Amino acid sequence: MRRIIVSIMVLTSIFGLSKSFGQGDPSAWSSEKLNKWFDSGVWHKGWNVTPDNSINKITLAKAYYKNSTRWDKAFAFLGTNDLTKLELKRYDLDGDNLYVTISEYNTKNPETTRYEAHQKYVDIQYVVTGSELIGIAPLASHESVLQPYDATKDVGFFSFKNGKMFKATPAKFFIFFPTDAHMPGLKEETNAPVRKAVVKLRLD
Repeated sequence: MRRIIVSIMVLTSIFGLSKSFGQGDPSAWSSEKLNKWFDSGVWHKGWNVTPDNSINKITLAKAYYKNSTRWDKAFAFLGTNDLTKLELKRYDLDGDNLYVTISEYNTKNPETTRYEAHQKYVDIQYVVTGSELIGIAPLASHESVLQPYDATKDVGFFSFKNGKMFKATPAKFFIFFPTDAHMPGLKEETNAPVRKAVVKLRLD
């Protein structure tokens, strides 16, 4: 009973915060309001995992308010399932508009990996167990195109001189928009096993 009461209190708090931000255009928000919205956790439905600071806040806010239902479904799945025990497969939440893939793999050497970017989908990436490095760079700063964008697979591959490395652990999640080239799955010191959840969220 106590757990139910606590859950109701959390949901009530989130609902109240959501109403306080309204449905206005985030483009008109002040930096203070944008940071308050991002830090509140209202947009990820109180999921007890920290969003990484690499996430573009204004791009996120615009995308969220354009299709909040899709984002809410994604975070509801992440927050209400035991991701350590789910079967390794694709979970359709809204057909090709929104799905989650649970996978396991060994982290890779950087020399065998390339930066990738998508146009149709946003990636929400979360390391469930283990840890890895993820390279992130603004797509516009790419050095060369290694493989042109393939619309069927929604991916293109690029090289960069100045990508930054971020450590991904179960304590935080990452979001990559079409402007964010990313190179996930990299080893820290040695190749090691990782379980990961990747949400593919269509932007249209």
